[in-house]
Amino acid sequence: MNQPTITQQLKQQAKRLGFELAGVCPASKALSFERFLHWLDAGYAGKMDYIARRAAAYEHPRNVLQDARSLVMLGMSYSGDAPQPPQTGQGRVARYAWGTQDYHDVIHKRLKLLSAYLVEQLPDCHVRGVVDTAPLLERDYAVLAGLGWVGKNTLLLNKERGSWLFLAALLTDAELEYDTPFKTDHCGTCQACLDACPTNAFPQPYVLDATRCISYLTIELREEIPEDLRSGIDNWLFGCDICQEVCPWNQHAPQTGEKSFLSADSFNPMELTALFDMDDEAFRKQFRQTPLWRSKRQGILRNAAIVMGNHRSPSAQAALHKGLNDTEPLVRSACAWALGRYANLTARQELAKRLEVETSPHIRREIQSALQGA
Repeated sequence: MNQPTITQQLKQQAKRLGFELAGVCPASKALSFERFLHWLDAGYAGKMDYIARRAAAYEHPRNVLQDARSLVMLGMSYSGDAPQPPQTGQGRVARYAWGTQDYHDVIHKRLKLLSAYLVEQLPDCHVRGVVDTAPLLERDYAVLAGLGWVGKNTLLLNKERGSWLFLAALLTDAELEYDTPFKTDHCGTCQACLDACPTNAFPQPYVLDATRCISYLTIELREEIPEDLRSGIDNWLFGCDICQEVCPWNQHAPQTGEKSFLSADSFNPMELTALFDMDDEAFRKQFRQTPLWRSKRQGILRNAAIVMGNHRSPSAQAALHKGLNDTEPLVRSACAWALGRYANLTARQELAKRLEVETSPHIRREIQSALQGA
């Protein structure tokens, strides 16, 4: 079977497996590798040390699959219902995490099926499927495969699907027929994404300072969220969609056909007070199969406390009292800050009571600062 036929059949199989976008490009040096190294040198990766540790591997796909010659770049949409406006005591969850399953699990299963299909056609070929965990600059190769362009918010944009896309790649040592790279940047003079970011995470177009990005702060950061950025988090419990929601190319993106990505009522938006009633086991049972597991219980409760501090609700205060005495220092610290913004007698009493028994110097300072504010 010749290259064009195999490639076309492989794309058709990808569509049958739920990938709305499929394109093929050669395995070559990443287009933005030098810019990626400068990004790291600027400190924009923050505490994501795992990126820097394997920085050299991002240069070429052969560091993911030895002797790689072709990449099948794939896009699966997760665009669903419009977000419901959160009420006081609720937090927003980024759309990609609304579903009932972790997208990694969903897509990996499809990639295994697609890999098996290619091996059936070319029994001697080697294949590896990856979903955003391998050292691969996926957006570079998506552009080379003709799927779209990289927007000013650093996300891949497709004219029909917008940026509500999970990207995946199938690497193989087989030589396939390659698509024409996408050449045009359709962002033009628009900078809605840059203007809308509440934490000023874009120092310039096409550059993201992750240390100021709400998604990084609520998901990747394992420490206290810097105080000057807490108010910008507003009501985001997990991730952020602002720079995508304002993008004109996303206004008419069709809804995903993957049911497991559609909104679970409890995630759009999420009630916050109940989170403080969960121990580690209960949290694991509730979120182990979802993207929220990445932040673990202490990260989610930290974020919930920040949201409660930004949107003060009398009904949420009791949960913060409980969190102030949590076993996790990260949770206690965030709850102390939040209670300091309630400015009432009960909050002051709870803070003073905790100060009497708190042994962490850092949290004691947080409580003392909160008491001054309360």
